[in-house]
Amino acid sequence: MAFCGRGSIGSRGRTFGHNADMRVSAKADYALRAMIELAVLDTDRPVKGERIAQAQEIPLKFLENILGDLRHAGLVRSQRGVDGGYWLARPADEITVAEVIRGVEGPIANVRGVGPEQVEYAGSAERLRDVWIAVRANLRAVLEQVTIADVANSDLPLSVEELTSNPDAWLPH
Repeated sequence: MAFCGRGSIGSRGRTFGHNADMRVSAKADYALRAMIELAVLDTDRPVKGERIAQAQEIPLKFLENILGDLRHAGLVRSQRGVDGGYWLARPADEITVAEVIRGVEGPIANVRGVGPEQVEYAGSAERLRDVWIAVRANLRAVLEQVTIADVANSDLPLSVEELTSNPDAWLPH
Protein backbone atom coordinates (compact mmCIF):
# COMPACT_ATOMS: atom_id res chain seq x y z
CA MET A 1 0.00 0.00 0.00
CA ALA A 2 1.34 3.35 -0.84
CA PHE A 3 0.13 6.76 0.15
CA CYS A 4 -0.36 8.68 -3.05
CA GLY A 5 -1.06 12.36 -3.10
CA ARG A 6 -3.10 14.37 -5.60
CA GLY A 7 -3.85 18.05 -5.63
CA SER A 8 -2.09 20.68 -3.61
CA ILE A 9 -2.34 21.79 -0.03
CA GLY A 10 -2.46 25.48 0.66
CA SER A 11 -1.73 27.39 3.83
CA ARG A 12 -3.75 26.40 6.89
CA GLY A 13 -4.14 22.86 5.54
CA ARG A 14 -6.94 23.58 3.08
CA THR A 15 -6.89 21.47 -0.03
CA PHE A 16 -7.32 22.60 -3.57
CA GLY A 17 -8.50 20.13 -6.17
CA HIS A 18 -8.45 16.69 -4.60
CA ASN A 19 -7.23 15.69 -1.17
CA ALA A 20 -4.38 13.29 -0.91
CA ASP A 21 -5.68 9.80 -1.60
CA MET A 22 -4.78 6.62 0.12
CA ARG A 23 -4.75 3.89 -2.49
CA VAL A 24 -5.12 0.23 -1.71
CA SER A 25 -4.04 -2.02 -4.56
CA ALA A 26 -6.26 -4.81 -5.84
CA LYS A 27 -3.57 -7.21 -4.66
CA ALA A 28 -3.75 -5.98 -1.04
CA ASP A 29 -7.55 -5.86 -1.14
CA TYR A 30 -7.80 -9.40 -2.51
CA ALA A 31 -5.22 -10.69 -0.03
CA LEU A 32 -7.19 -9.29 2.89
CA ARG A 33 -10.46 -10.67 1.57
CA ALA A 34 -8.91 -14.12 1.08
CA MET A 35 -7.52 -14.09 4.62
CA ILE A 36 -10.89 -13.01 6.05
CA GLU A 37 -12.61 -15.77 4.07
CA LEU A 38 -10.18 -18.33 5.50
CA ALA A 39 -10.81 -16.96 8.99
CA VAL A 40 -14.58 -17.24 8.58
CA LEU A 41 -14.29 -20.81 7.33
CA ASP A 42 -11.96 -21.58 10.27
CA THR A 43 -11.29 -25.15 9.31
CA ASP A 44 -8.40 -27.46 10.03
CA ARG A 45 -8.79 -28.79 6.50
CA PRO A 46 -7.34 -26.92 3.53
CA VAL A 47 -9.73 -24.72 1.57
CA LYS A 48 -9.53 -24.78 -2.21
CA GLY A 49 -8.48 -21.58 -3.92
CA GLU A 50 -11.53 -21.91 -6.16
CA ARG A 51 -13.82 -21.70 -3.14
CA ILE A 52 -12.13 -18.54 -1.88
CA ALA A 53 -12.15 -17.02 -5.38
CA GLN A 54 -15.86 -17.69 -5.81
CA ALA A 55 -16.84 -16.48 -2.35
CA GLN A 56 -14.95 -13.21 -2.76
CA GLU A 57 -15.30 -12.78 -6.53
CA ILE A 58 -11.55 -12.73 -7.08
CA PRO A 59 -9.98 -13.94 -10.35
CA LEU A 60 -8.55 -17.38 -9.54
CA LYS A 61 -5.17 -16.96 -11.24
CA PHE A 62 -4.59 -13.64 -9.49
CA LEU A 63 -5.68 -15.19 -6.18
CA GLU A 64 -3.29 -18.13 -6.57
CA ASN A 65 -0.37 -15.71 -7.00
CA ILE A 66 -1.50 -13.75 -3.95
CA LEU A 67 -1.87 -16.93 -1.88
CA GLY A 68 1.69 -17.82 -2.91
CA ASP A 69 2.90 -14.45 -1.60
CA LEU A 70 0.97 -14.99 1.63
CA ARG A 71 2.51 -18.45 1.98
CA HIS A 72 6.02 -17.02 1.52
CA ALA A 73 5.18 -14.41 4.16
CA GLY A 74 4.21 -17.19 6.58
CA LEU A 75 0.57 -16.13 6.78
CA VAL A 76 -1.04 -19.13 5.08
CA ARG A 77 -0.09 -22.75 4.72
CA SER A 78 -0.81 -24.82 1.68
CA GLN A 79 -1.14 -28.44 0.76
CA ARG A 80 -0.99 -29.84 -2.77
CA GLY A 81 -3.07 -32.60 -4.21
CA VAL A 82 -6.69 -33.64 -4.36
CA ASP A 83 -7.25 -32.74 -0.72
CA GLY A 84 -5.06 -29.67 -1.03
CA GLY A 85 -5.78 -26.03 -0.48
CA TYR A 86 -4.97 -23.22 1.93
CA TRP A 87 -5.52 -22.39 5.57
CA LEU A 88 -4.25 -19.74 7.97
CA ALA A 89 -0.76 -20.37 9.34
CA ARG A 90 -1.71 -18.79 12.68
CA PRO A 91 -4.98 -17.99 14.42
CA ALA A 92 -6.83 -15.09 12.78
CA ASP A 93 -6.63 -13.05 15.99
CA GLU A 94 -2.83 -13.13 15.71
CA ILE A 95 -2.65 -11.81 12.13
CA THR A 96 -2.98 -8.07 11.60
CA VAL A 97 -4.18 -6.26 8.52
CA ALA A 98 -0.72 -4.65 8.37
CA GLU A 99 0.99 -8.05 8.17
CA VAL A 100 -1.18 -9.10 5.25
CA ILE A 101 -0.50 -5.88 3.36
CA ARG A 102 3.23 -6.18 4.01
CA GLY A 103 3.09 -9.82 2.89
CA VAL A 104 1.89 -8.91 -0.58
CA GLU A 105 3.01 -5.29 -1.04
CA GLY A 106 6.00 -4.67 1.19
CA PRO A 107 6.18 -1.58 3.43
CA ILE A 108 2.93 0.08 4.51
CA ALA A 109 3.84 3.53 3.24
CA ASN A 110 6.57 4.68 0.93
CA VAL A 111 7.55 7.72 -1.04
CA ARG A 112 8.81 7.09 -4.55
CA GLY A 113 9.52 3.47 -3.62
CA VAL A 114 11.48 4.04 -0.40
CA GLY A 115 10.57 4.43 3.23
CA PRO A 116 9.75 7.99 4.26
CA GLU A 117 12.67 8.01 6.70
CA GLN A 118 15.01 7.68 3.70
CA VAL A 119 13.80 10.68 1.73
CA GLU A 120 15.40 14.07 2.13
CA TYR A 121 14.13 17.42 1.00
CA ALA A 122 15.95 20.70 0.77
CA GLY A 123 14.93 24.20 1.72
CA SER A 124 11.29 24.99 2.31
CA ALA A 125 10.21 21.35 1.74
CA GLU A 126 12.55 19.98 4.43
CA ARG A 127 9.75 19.14 6.89
CA LEU A 128 7.76 17.20 4.27
CA ARG A 129 9.54 14.02 5.38
CA ASP A 130 8.01 14.52 8.84
CA VAL A 131 4.56 14.66 7.24
CA TRP A 132 5.17 11.31 5.50
CA ILE A 133 6.45 9.80 8.76
CA ALA A 134 3.27 10.98 10.51
CA VAL A 135 1.10 9.53 7.73
CA ARG A 136 2.86 6.17 8.09
CA ALA A 137 2.45 6.27 11.88
CA ASN A 138 -1.29 6.91 11.52
CA LEU A 139 -1.71 4.09 9.00
CA ARG A 140 0.16 1.76 11.33
CA ALA A 141 -1.96 2.86 14.29
CA VAL A 142 -5.01 1.39 12.56
CA LEU A 143 -3.59 -1.42 10.43
CA GLU A 144 -1.41 -2.95 13.15
CA GLN A 145 -4.27 -2.88 15.64
CA VAL A 146 -6.94 -4.56 13.52
CA THR A 147 -6.69 -8.33 13.14
CA ILE A 148 -8.18 -10.59 10.51
CA ALA A 149 -10.43 -12.00 13.25
CA ASP A 150 -11.67 -8.49 14.10
CA VAL A 151 -12.88 -7.98 10.54
CA ALA A 152 -14.19 -11.54 10.13
CA ASN A 153 -16.19 -11.22 13.36
CA SER A 154 -17.38 -7.64 12.64
CA ASP A 155 -15.80 -6.62 15.94
CA LEU A 156 -13.42 -3.77 15.15
CA PRO A 157 -11.40 -2.13 17.95
CA LEU A 158 -13.16 0.81 19.60
CA SER A 159 -10.58 3.30 18.32
CA VAL A 160 -11.30 2.23 14.73
CA GLU A 161 -15.07 2.33 15.31
CA GLU A 162 -14.67 5.87 16.64
CA LEU A 163 -12.77 6.92 13.52
CA THR A 164 -15.46 5.53 11.24
CA SER A 165 -18.25 7.14 13.26
CA ASN A 166 -16.97 10.60 12.30
CA PRO A 167 -19.10 11.75 9.31
CA ASP A 168 -16.08 13.51 7.80
CA ALA A 169 -14.33 10.13 7.51
CA TRP A 170 -16.92 9.09 4.92
CA LEU A 171 -16.45 12.13 2.69
CA PRO A 172 -14.68 11.26 -0.57
CA HIS A 173 -12.39 14.28 -0.28
